[in-house]
Amino acid sequence: MDGQNLRIPLPELNEERRRSLVKVAHEYAEKAKVAIRHVRRDGMDALKKAEKDGDISQDDSRSLSDEVQKMTDGTISRIDHLLAEKEKEIMQV
Repeated sequence: MDGQNLRIPLPELNEERRRSLVKVAHEYAEKAKVAIRHVRRDGMDALKKAEKDGDISQDDSRSLSDEVQKMTDGTISRIDHLLAEKEKEIMQV
């Protein structure tokens, strides 16, 4: 105890612990990708339903589907980029 502060010494990370932290980061990234794919599926289902009900035309449905796919691909590539940066940061000694 140092006044109102509590100091806890943390040892340096060893190679094994760094690798396990990278695995955890990969798991979180995969969960995020799955969540994004679920959102894409819900969006595509809504577009198909709207097209079936006659709310939007087939051309509009295709263009919106393409837009949803582009947004999904962009977000997944961003997750991959962030994961690569985080992995490099974790493995840095």
